[in-house]
Amino acid sequence: MVKKIRAFGLVSGGLDSILALLVLQEQGIKVTGLAFETPFFSADRAQKAMAEISAPLRVMDITDDHLAMLKEPRYGYGRNMNPCIDCHALMLKQAGIIMEEEGYDFLFTGEVLGQRPMSQTGSSLRLVSKLSGYDGYVLRPLSARLLPATIPEEEGKVDRERLLDIQGRNRKRQMAMAEKYMISSYSTPAGGCLLTDPGFSERLRDLFDAPRWWEVRDIELLKVGRHLRLSPDVKIVVGRNKRENEIIRELARPEDVLVNIKNIPGPLVLVPGGGDHESLKMASLVCASYSDAPVEEDVEVSLMTEERTSIIVTRSMERERLKSLMIGGRSRPKKNRHR
Repeated sequence: MVKKIRAFGLVSGGLDSILALLVLQEQGIKVTGLAFETPFFSADRAQKAMAEISAPLRVMDITDDHLAMLKEPRYGYGRNMNPCIDCHALMLKQAGIIMEEEGYDFLFTGEVLGQRPMSQTGSSLRLVSKLSGYDGYVLRPLSARLLPATIPEEEGKVDRERLLDIQGRNRKRQMAMAEKYMISSYSTPAGGCLLTDPGFSERLRDLFDAPRWWEVRDIELLKVGRHLRLSPDVKIVVGRNKRENEIIRELARPEDVLVNIKNIPGPLVLVPGGGDHESLKMASLVCASYSDAPVEEDVEVSLMTEERTSIIVTRSMERERLKSLMIGGRSRPKKNRHR
């Protein structure tokens, strides 16, 4: 009996990774996809795309390893807080471990030579393979004929002549292939990772720089509300609508303080870990500023912990002062959507 060649590959849900998989399938290679999850990206798009082509997919949570890498990436960040080279190397390392343990013949990705100016140059692709520890076993089917031959190609497990020579940012060939394979469900090339978002990256950078200890819950908070830095030790999260208020309440911990105004539509404000008296006064002032409370009128603001509730009387602050406190976004008080 002839041994079936098996490949294990990174699948994001984007068109390129799906096409890479299908190109290998056409050679009779048995392919399995691997999608990763962290607080910054999920496997949802990959699951949807792989379901459409009826291909097997494994999902793996790499939050702990990813966060350790993200704090100090060896090759730095991209335009925002995206450490693409280190991130791709980490993913290939995790995939390579499974490849060895379960007897797959090689790894594959949907990367295209020259599609991204930093992380998909020839030198960057080779560097990622080396950093993963599986150099020679990482095949990029869409650009393979423009890259050095990999071990599975040299061993005859993959027919190099049936691989492709796509390069650059023009996606006409991929779109034509999508029509050929009748693929309609795939994500956009730049979608999916919060670390490429400028506003989110500013918030994450602020979180990393703050002296206060943080955990995964604090990263989840970065995805909702307005974030304002009141002092080096204290920041607050301000809900922008009813749904965000609910999420903030769900993410609150016993040591946090929740701030809101009763009987007036407005935000729920979270003070992670609490704060001193002056910080809580400022949080109350911010809460009033983003509520429907009349400007220049005193309002009663509730400060709630697990053990007690207290009241502070305050009023709205100046818009320019709000802007100066904002992390990763513009301040827009008085446009209420909390009803």
